[in-house]
Amino acid sequence: MISQFVSPYEQRKLDELDYDFPEGTNAVGRLDDESEGLLILTTDKTLTNRLLDPGKRHTRSYIVQVEKIITEADIEKLSSGIEILIKGKNTSYKTLPCFVKQIEKPQNLSPREKSLKEDLPQSWIEFVLTEGKNRQIRKMCKAVRHKCRRLIRTKIEDLELGDMQPGEVREIEQKKLFGLLKLE
Repeated sequence: MISQFVSPYEQRKLDELDYDFPEGTNAVGRLDDESEGLLILTTDKTLTNRLLDPGKRHTRSYIVQVEKIITEADIEKLSSGIEILIKGKNTSYKTLPCFVKQIEKPQNLSPREKSLKEDLPQSWIEFVLTEGKNRQIRKMCKAVRHKCRRLIRTKIEDLELGDMQPGEVREIEQKKLFGLLKLE
């Protein structure tokens, strides 16, 4: 599913979820069509700018499945910042330092077509970023020769995905949401 209500592409869209969204609902930030996880939907047009302003450096957490066994040297490179290409500009960009660590495979994940079979060499990594360039984590993993096979956004500031399942919608009162996102 793509994180849009309207699209010229033949893919599932947000309006296909079993929820009656108010008119004017938009996604705050996007997940590419191969990613999954926490997505904020709101009618508050100011929220996107307040949350995604690069100067504010709001944290976003992800768990990532990559092909092959990742090394400590790769983790160090990813953590300290790495050169990636910026789409459409043919220029490189050095990512900001971030938190990266290898983790055990998360329990209770929903099945996903593009996950690696259990018997293939793989690693699970946690990333905590304060920026969000287009396909940044995928490009970072590629830069250390690990193909990203599954990417799940688990948290934005203190707002957590928790036990929510794909396609599930949970309504949160604005004051509580802004508190979790540290926007007060």
